[in-house]
Amino acid sequence: MRNARRPRPAVLAAALPTALAAALLAGCADPGGGAAGGGEPPLGTVELNPATASISLPMDAYTDSEAEAVRMGRVQEGLVSRCMARYGFAYEGPRPAAGAAGAASEDRHRYLFGLADPAYAAAHGYDKGAATGMTGGKREKPPAPQLSDSAYAVMHGERRGAAPAGGRAPDAATEEEAAGTDSGIEVGGRRVPAGGCGREAYRKLYAPTKDSVDLLFTFGLASEAHDRSKRDSRVAGVLAKWSACMDKSGYTGIKSPYDVVDGLGLQDDKGGARAVAVATADVRCKREVNLVGVWAAVEKAYQERLVEEHAQTLALYREQRDARFELAADLG
Repeated sequence: MRNARRPRPAVLAAALPTALAAALLAGCADPGGGAAGGGEPPLGTVELNPATASISLPMDAYTDSEAEAVRMGRVQEGLVSRCMARYGFAYEGPRPAAGAAGAASEDRHRYLFGLADPAYAAAHGYDKGAATGMTGGKREKPPAPQLSDSAYAVMHGERRGAAPAGGRAPDAATEEEAAGTDSGIEVGGRRVPAGGCGREAYRKLYAPTKDSVDLLFTFGLASEAHDRSKRDSRVAGVLAKWSACMDKSGYTGIKSPYDVVDGLGLQDDKGGARAVAVATADVRCKREVNLVGVWAAVEKAYQERLVEEHAQTLALYREQRDARFELAADLG
């Protein structure tokens, strides 16, 4: 399977938790090649109001935890530094931030079905940053190091401010392809790798050979399963019950847990008294109709179907992921 050409940013994020990927990739093309086949899948056990931390979905086996993602991000930055050192530049990029505090950071599905923790709702409303100490739920991004013109060319594989012929500097999807791709740039008498050190580090870790499975492939499958689950009649039914419960609680017209904050104008005060009141009602209604239990069972069924459909590619992806972890261990 040949990699699709990846985005141009020099250093890409190592991975994202499944729930975040589902949110970011919603609406992407179906990796399965179209609408769900075989009708609505049968469900296994439907648990009663499970804690999101206890939910296990098939795609979890192919998705890095936040701790793993942070580790791989650090390894990727280490590869960038080694590449830059080949050209005589001491470089230390922004260190990927450590994961959110405590076990909450490893709750992969904490917000997959909207807010679901009654204690958190009562204490913090919809302020996702309250558990991590991050203002507004956003982690501060460290500033990128300042680069000289020569260092910039080595990092990015193009001259600062230059407009390459054709509009883009030469790049390569895989490290195997990069071996035959000329960046057209030399620094200190050495040819700069296609895409610069940022892209080389990414390729070495995530796309060493032409059969490398795209890093976002598994996120796309998880996103597609989530998209299919939202159209499932059993999820539609439990959402209707939840919406009716919210209506009775005085919060009318809200059809989806993802629409609560915007629909009720809570964007500017997600942890305020009104947000806490809404969140408390939201989670109470979810528990009343077992929204998380039903939706998790449906989500699992669609993921199982996609895992079966893409078993060969996923097996290759898992082998390559294991190889990445081995490389990370070797690099320290």
